[in-house]
Amino acid sequence: MIYLDHAATAPVPRAVADAVYEVLTGRFGNPSSQYPLGLEMKKQMENWRKTVADALGCDAKRLYFTSCGTEGDNWAITAACWQNRHLGRHIVTTAVEHSAVLETCKWMERQGYQVTYLKPDRRGRITAAQALEAVRPDTALVSLMMVNNELGNVYPVEEIARGLAAGNPKTLLHTDAVQGFLEVPFAADKLGADFVTVSAHKIGGPKGVGALYIGPRVRNPRPLLAGGGQEGGLRAGTEATAQIAGFAKAVELRREGLEEKLARLKDLRAYAAEVLSAIPDLTLIADGEAPHILAASLAGWPSQNIVNDLGSQGICISAGSACHQGKPSHVVAALGLPKRTASGVVRLSFGPENTREEIDGCAQALRRHHDQRMPML
Repeated sequence: MIYLDHAATAPVPRAVADAVYEVLTGRFGNPSSQYPLGLEMKKQMENWRKTVADALGCDAKRLYFTSCGTEGDNWAITAACWQNRHLGRHIVTTAVEHSAVLETCKWMERQGYQVTYLKPDRRGRITAAQALEAVRPDTALVSLMMVNNELGNVYPVEEIARGLAAGNPKTLLHTDAVQGFLEVPFAADKLGADFVTVSAHKIGGPKGVGALYIGPRVRNPRPLLAGGGQEGGLRAGTEATAQIAGFAKAVELRREGLEEKLARLKDLRAYAAEVLSAIPDLTLIADGEAPHILAASLAGWPSQNIVNDLGSQGICISAGSACHQGKPSHVVAALGLPKRTASGVVRLSFGPENTREEIDGCAQALRRHHDQRMPML
């Protein structure tokens, strides 16, 4: 199998699976229990929290475990709007956010909020000036992803944070950093965002666990779930200790030689761009600066047909976000591409274990698809 869909989910290393198994079977205590098995797990929870927080670049006390990136996005948006409920009922986001952000914003619209959706240019770019110009005196929140999950564009979160601090200091800032965590360098405590969402399974951790950074400007954050007081009273429910252990182990493994891994990913993406560009009718779309995502279009050849054909050969790529499940991508639609180009968009996304030989295999399969099948549009 050639796996080139790391932006959907990443393979789980054996060491991560072992860490999960160990907690499930031998260290299964409830962190709220007061006997030694529970107290040991409570201590381990804080060790794992510190591991993730160190990688994110923040104080462990500001990191809260969640079930996934979607949960973190939902929590951040609703908590920000709650804090600023007296400031106003306006949100600024982008038309190319993950569905977890877009659907939450649509829900807020049903609660009476106005939402401004920033559109990118045809290369997927959104500028800080564009975002700041959309901010009004009654803007409660700006939510802008760090790395676009379909295009690989890196958005100017830090520059927007500086602009808000200078002109709209009460407006809160959230960034979905699920595709940026340990892929592009940043530190949460220097970024300027008030909320930062991350997820484990994009970096080789288990599914079902993520984290949310909540910065110091967020006063008395509104709890996500009421109940037994876990996660500092902000997210009740018995902690998913096995998944959290796996998250921490995945972070440890990814951080080992991280600079070299990111340089290798950057080189791999550049190589993929070169070999794919040699395929007739294939063009690269977007200015994806992230080292692990490459979007391209085989104009006139429907993307789902391409994905199915390559999948039958054991080559895994995607037609966009896995969350779309075959439906047309709102991200591609927002670019305003010609119909033939938009119909053929596919995404390759890489991990540290991928090789140039795998890229060659994928390119050969794409060329065969082009040569053996007639375009449909």
